[in-house]
Amino acid sequence: MAKLRLAVMISGSGTNLQALIDACADPDYPAEIHVVISNRPEAKGIQRAEKAGIDTVIIDHKAYDDREAFEEALHTCLKDHRVQLVCLAGFMRILGADFVNRWRDRMINIHPSLLPSYKGLHTHARAIEDGVRFAGCTIHFVRPEMDNGPILMQTAVPIASDETEESLAAKILPYEHQMYPAAVRLIADSKARISGGKVVFNDTDMGAKGLISPVI
Repeated sequence: MAKLRLAVMISGSGTNLQALIDACADPDYPAEIHVVISNRPEAKGIQRAEKAGIDTVIIDHKAYDDREAFEEALHTCLKDHRVQLVCLAGFMRILGADFVNRWRDRMINIHPSLLPSYKGLHTHARAIEDGVRFAGCTIHFVRPEMDNGPILMQTAVPIASDETEESLAAKILPYEHQMYPAAVRLIADSKARISGGKVVFNDTDMGAKGLISPVI
């Protein structure tokens, strides 16, 4: 059976990209990365892709007169590589509605909060400031509204009484690295699909245990 053709779009160090690269190295994994696209020429994630022998393309947003031209270049690159699923992994550009809708239900993103709470930036600091007991991360299908769309997978972690923004980010990051390959697998194996604006699952363990913080 043909593997799902992926593109990973990055702007930075690419640790979630590395998690996907590692997963795709398994011959039994049902997807493969065909191109890594960065809008920043200096992004360290490019080196990760090159080391793995993956085609890399720099599409620097600063080289284009407007967002429409930049996004047309992105779209052309994705089509040229016959991409079936776009994985945003620390891609720090807001994408316009036209581009997002062209890739509707074929583009996912990872966000460092339990959406729909804490959209945007500084998610960990805001969660700590508000005194919530859990933070986490979310993988969702992308919609034109920022950090919005049908939720595919989430991880919740407790916030310690002495938590800092840095310690909370470090606590959540390993779960991001577990989640992204698992989320792609769900899609590739046709175990997750969108229906009625939500993700529905087929033959998937949703878990039964709850979490309490502080522990009682």
